[in-house]
Amino acid sequence: MAAVLLAAGGGRRLGGRPKALLTHRGRPLVDHAVGVLRAGGCARVHVVLGARAESVRERAALEGCVLVDNPEWERGMGTSLRAGLESLAGTGARAALVALVDQPGIGAAAVARVRGAFRDEDSLASAVYAGVRGHPVLLGAAHWAGVTASADGDRGARAYLREHAAAITRVECGDVARPYDIDTEADLVHLE
Repeated sequence: MAAVLLAAGGGRRLGGRPKALLTHRGRPLVDHAVGVLRAGGCARVHVVLGARAESVRERAALEGCVLVDNPEWERGMGTSLRAGLESLAGTGARAALVALVDQPGIGAAAVARVRGAFRDEDSLASAVYAGVRGHPVLLGAAHWAGVTASADGDRGARAYLREHAAAITRVECGDVARPYDIDTEADLVHLE
């Protein structure tokens, strides 16, 4: 299994500050997210970059990660999800655990729980918070083509997952994680 960290956003509602470079616990948010994925059991991490990718490369400690450039990042998260899944071709990965860089309230325990739902290449699983699906999301390799075909704009895998809702293993994570996003200036209070 490989992790795909979507970290390409430009932070439009944050005055154009890329989320990957926001400071959390004394380091770029992307470093924190990679650390969470590794602590949750994901040895291989593919990081999708877009906005200010060169600055992210210079400032973040992403050794051992596969850095994936998404030249279409401005078109939305769907293009980043496609780029991340396409980067797994030929790696032997049987599943992708997809996480978002702007959710520092989701820690290693939630990652490990969702990883634990993997059974085979047909696996689909999602963290659930008080009954609402969220991230991380586990996509077995058998679903990658369908997800990439439907991912567009800011929708990511939402449409595909809605169509396959009955097949999704729902993994409760509300007791170990808080699924807030860092989207606006007001959300910056969540960063330490």
